[in-house]
Amino acid sequence: MAFWVRVDEGESQSDHDVTISAPDLARLGRRGESPENFVRRAFEFLLTREPKESILARFDVRVIGRYFPEFEREISAED
Repeated sequence: MAFWVRVDEGESQSDHDVTISAPDLARLGRRGESPENFVRRAFEFLLTREPKESILARFDVRVIGRYFPEFEREISAED
C-alpha cells in the first residue's frame, strides 16, 4: 500500500511517499486499524523525535525501526 503524506507546520510543508505491506500492517497495527490511521500514527511518532525536514521523502515503514529501535514496540502498543 502506498500513501502520500503532507506535513504542515507553520508556513512550511513537507511531502512524503510512504509504503507499508499488508503483513507489516497486520503485525504492527492495532486490531482492525486502517492503513491510513497507522500511517498517521507513524508520522506522529516520527514528529515527536525529529523535524519534518529530517523525515525521508520516500520510505517504507519498516525503515523507521532502523532509526528508532523502539518504533515497533511503541507503534503496536494498544492505548
